[in-house]
Amino acid sequence: MTTSPLYRSTTINGLSLPNRFVRSATWEGMATVDGKVTPKLTETMLALARGGVGLIVSGHAYVEKKGQASPFQMGIYDDSRVDGLTSMTAAVHEAGGRIVAQLAHAGTFALEKAIGTAPVVASVFDGLAKTPRAELSIDDISALKEAYVAAAKRAKTAGFDGIQLHSAHGYLLSQFLSPWFNRRTDAYGGPVDNRVRIHTEIIRAIREEVGKDYPLLVKMNCEDFAEGGLTVEESIAAARQMVAAGLDAIELSGGLLTGGKFSPSRPNIDKPEKEAYFQEAARAFKKELSVPLILVGGIRSPEVAERLLADGTADYFSMSRPLIREPDLVNRWQSGDRSPARCISDNLCFRPGMTGKGIYCVTEERMEARQ
Repeated sequence: MTTSPLYRSTTINGLSLPNRFVRSATWEGMATVDGKVTPKLTETMLALARGGVGLIVSGHAYVEKKGQASPFQMGIYDDSRVDGLTSMTAAVHEAGGRIVAQLAHAGTFALEKAIGTAPVVASVFDGLAKTPRAELSIDDISALKEAYVAAAKRAKTAGFDGIQLHSAHGYLLSQFLSPWFNRRTDAYGGPVDNRVRIHTEIIRAIREEVGKDYPLLVKMNCEDFAEGGLTVEESIAAARQMVAAGLDAIELSGGLLTGGKFSPSRPNIDKPEKEAYFQEAARAFKKELSVPLILVGGIRSPEVAERLLADGTADYFSMSRPLIREPDLVNRWQSGDRSPARCISDNLCFRPGMTGKGIYCVTEERMEARQ
């Protein structure tokens, strides 16, 4: 067994974590058509808990029907979802795991055929989308905040160990932060102090609902990597205000689903130099903020994570695609087999989810079929 500092116990707002590894949220494609938890989704979370992941972040769960991003996505938009969510968290806890719920709204990236209406956005402007979009009014924003608070209450009732707000990759909260998406001229647009306002209001409202001792995290872009998009400096300024509003930890990602210079999930992470591709931004965040920082983006080997922990770049290390192929990866590394994750970052894993089969490593399946 390794004595690596990656496996020393830590806490985030009272939540004890056995190691520094986090399962970053993804879309599993394993819920029912209307977003309820299935046995297959529960088994996926259970495998991560048994595999040694220190903290599991659930797949992004839409807080209202208009926020659904993908088919067979998990929902947390009404009370009828709670029983299934409760069974999932209970299974994780029985296996000794910890799990937080990621609350999300797709905004302009909502699945139109599923929501049956025009997706909502922070702003409507030329070049946003080919199909109609509905700009949120002030009343709509108030209703959206209420949806997040109600979802947070459901998450706590269902036994989740905390909450993470999804504000990355161009989803709705990310759209408010991004000056490319957000062209508003009211209190929610313009300078970064206004663009972060919806976040701080949601955080304060959730904090009032769940109490001060319940972990509240955010996943956010360090920058959009797109012309006219969010910069590192603005992102740090926004994060500072979110922390003041009651945030406990930040998971740092980057890029937009629209493409641009960099996408959130880069291909071909096949050597250490390509790993942790947001590490420079993480160092800038750590200089300015005192809350724990979770770094996602291309982590494939324990040596890289140890180096980034030792030099103060990040406090935790988040993975998604590697844990699709190897849900027991953390245990493998801890047992002494420290070879890199077997994930080759080809993103084929997400294709089966579109048809209701759920995501899995297609590459591994093909390799086994050839043997």
